[in-house]
Amino acid sequence: MDTFMHFVWAFVIGGAICVIGQLLMDVGKLTPAHTMSTLVVAGAVLDGVGLYEPFIKFAGAGATVPITSFGNSLVHGAMQELKTHGPIGIITGIFEVTSAGISAAIIFSFLAALVCRPKG
Repeated sequence: MDTFMHFVWAFVIGGAICVIGQLLMDVGKLTPAHTMSTLVVAGAVLDGVGLYEPFIKFAGAGATVPITSFGNSLVHGAMQELKTHGPIGIITGIFEVTSAGISAAIIFSFLAALVCRPKG
């Protein structure tokens, strides 16, 4: 597949995931927190049954950037560490794979709060 089509599919798939999230909020009347949780769980389930990796190979950044990828990372890390370290690896794998993303979210949220002066 040429580079242009990689961009097209990433845009289409990432947009479709966003549309699903918006429909969950508008039609399903879910709160943003429930919508985010639903998408994370969907990504985790898809990885658990072995469908998220082929999805990433096809969609590229369209599958790795949205919130569904966080669920994928949680399960993927847990399963890798389970194979390596046994049952304790389930817990350590979750933190090992996702710690950089969580740390970045906390740090950048703090910096944004310093600059933007949040209300409430």
